[in-house]
Amino acid sequence: MKHDPAASEFLEALTKVSRKIRTTFNQQVTAHGLTYPRARALFRLAAKQEMTQSELAFELEVEQATMVRLLDRMEENGLIERRPDANDRRVKLISLTPHGQEQAALVRALAADMRGQMFQGIDLEQLRGAIALLDRVSENTTEIEVVHAPA
Repeated sequence: MKHDPAASEFLEALTKVSRKIRTTFNQQVTAHGLTYPRARALFRLAAKQEMTQSELAFELEVEQATMVRLLDRMEENGLIERRPDANDRRVKLISLTPHGQEQAALVRALAADMRGQMFQGIDLEQLRGAIALLDRVSENTTEIEVVHAPA
C-alpha cells in the first residue's frame, strides 16, 4: 500500500474532520462564554478530581508555561482552586470549584450533544471498525523512526 492514493486521501480526510470537530466544539463552548482550552481543562478535571498541573498539562498536550496562564485565568474566574499536596509541598493539586463543576457539566452536555449529531446514522460496527483502524494507524505511527538530515 506504499503508493496507494487511498492512504493519502484517508490522512487528508482525518486531518479535515479533526479540524472540523475542534472548530465546531470551539464554537459551541464559545457561545457559552468559554474558551476551547478552558473547556478541555474542565472536561479533564471533571473526569479526575485533584490533578497536578503537570498531569493536566500532559493530558492536554500543552507546555507548562501555557498551563500556568490557563490555570491562572481559570482560578481568577472561580472555576478551579489550587491546594498544596500533603505529600509534596512543591506540588499543587487542582480541583474544580462548585462553579467549575457546573461549567464542566455544561461542557460534557455540549460534547454529548455534538457526539449524538456527529454519529447520527452511523452503525455501531462501522464505528468499532473505524476505532480499530485508527488504533492500528496510531501504533504504526509510534513505530516511525525520525530520519535526520545529513550534517
